[in-house]
Parts: sequence; C-alpha cells; structure tokens
Amino acid sequence: MTKERLNKVKSILVSQPEPTTESHPFFTLAEKHKVDVDFRSFIHVEGVSASDFRKEKIQIRDYRNVLLTSKNAVDHYFRMCEEMRVQISPDTRYFCISEAIAYYLQKYVVYRKRKIYHGNLKIEELIPTLKKFKNEKFLMPSSDSLKPSIPNALEEAGVSYTRAVLFNTVVSDLSDLEDVFYDVLVFFSPSGVKSLYENFPDFKQNDTRLACFGPTTQKEAEAHGLIVDIPAPTKDAPSMTKAISDYIKEANKK
Repeated sequence: MTKERLNKVKSILVSQPEPTTESHPFFTLAEKHKVDVDFRSFIHVEGVSASDFRKEKIQIRDYRNVLLTSKNAVDHYFRMCEEMRVQISPDTRYFCISEAIAYYLQKYVVYRKRKIYHGNLKIEELIPTLKKFKNEKFLMPSSDSLKPSIPNALEEAGVSYTRAVLFNTVVSDLSDLEDVFYDVLVFFSPSGVKSLYENFPDFKQNDTRLACFGPTTQKEAEAHGLIVDIPAPTKDAPSMTKAISDYIKEANKK
C-alpha cells in the first residue's frame, strides 16, 4: 500500500452475488465505515446438458465414491443424476473438501444416514481419508475450470479418480457497468479478473483500488498490469473484509 494510492473510499463493488444473510461481513463493513457496497457476479455457471455429458462415456452409477469440491459440484452432480435417471445407491460415500459442503449435502440426502467425510478447506486435508480407500475409484464432479492444486494433490497421492465436467464457468455480461465507477473492486478468483477484461478490454485502473483474495487471484491481476492495493489473506487480515476495513481506516481518516 503506497501513500499515493491511499485515497478515500466511498464505494465498493464486490464481484460476487449479493449475500442472502443480513449479518454478512460485507454488510457489517458498509455500516461500520458508512460506505456503499454493491454486489455483482462477474462470472456464473451453466450446467452441461445430459446429451453432451453422455459423449464423455462416464457412467455415474459405476462410482460408489464421490469427491465434492464445491456447492456447485453438489448441485450439478444431483442434477445430472436426475436428468439421466441414475438411481443413487444409499451406500454412496461422499468426500467433501470442507464441512460447509458436507452440510450442504442435506439439500439432497438425509445427512445422518449417509457416509460423508470432509476436510477443513484444502484438498490436502482430505488426502489421508481418501487414502483409506486406496483400492477404490472416485468420481469428481467439477466445472471446466478447476484449481490445478486439486488434481495435482490427487495424482501425487495416487488417488484413482475420474473428473466429470458437469458445469461451465461463464463470463457474465457487465455492459451496464461501463459508465459506473467504484473506488474499490473486490475479486475472489482469477476468473473474475478475466471477466473484467473480457467485458472491458480497454479497462484502465487509474485511481481504482483492487482488493484480491488469494495468491492466484493476485497473480492474475498483476499479469494484466494491475496494482493490488488490498491483498488478502495476510497475517494481520485473514479475511477480505478485514483487509478492506483496515485499508479504509487509514484512507478515510484524512
């Protein structure tokens, strides 16, 4: 953070859908610092059709173990099963990258009656559990874009898995934002940064501050020649909202 770019913040655009809970940290931040916070999804997902998925020659019913890395993966796995009329065995095991995803399964299955395992957030935390079933094969529903760290960790651990692309990450149309300017743009994924440039190829950062979560998002921004003013997580700011809040404290006290 340089003093030259430490300018007052009045408006923030978060490149995600608007939260559904009133207690969300971004709403708390808006109230605390008296700033306007808007939300707009820069990317969205579209499901692969059953007819296109059949071309992959993957038989869902052949897999007793399902590896789930996102809530979207959960939704589209069960969607595809329904569209292809696949009867899911009650003995199916679900391996979730986080506890939140494991609990999300309750939308489709009776949680206490299913074999569900989970890590804390990273694929590496789930590897020891997966290794207990080293002679089994796993189905991993995913999008067309997947963090390289996930397949890399699985292959390094010798986990036998098949990736099933059930949904695609698609750039959202942001043309209505062409003449709208914000003091801070907030990104949580490299796809969000790519969407910015697909919508606005001539985007110039100028005085707009960028808040980026995670090293891959920051790297994508810097690859476009952008300045990441508010990185997260850091030692002092483990969350995006904490990092932005700390920045605003400094910038708005002038």
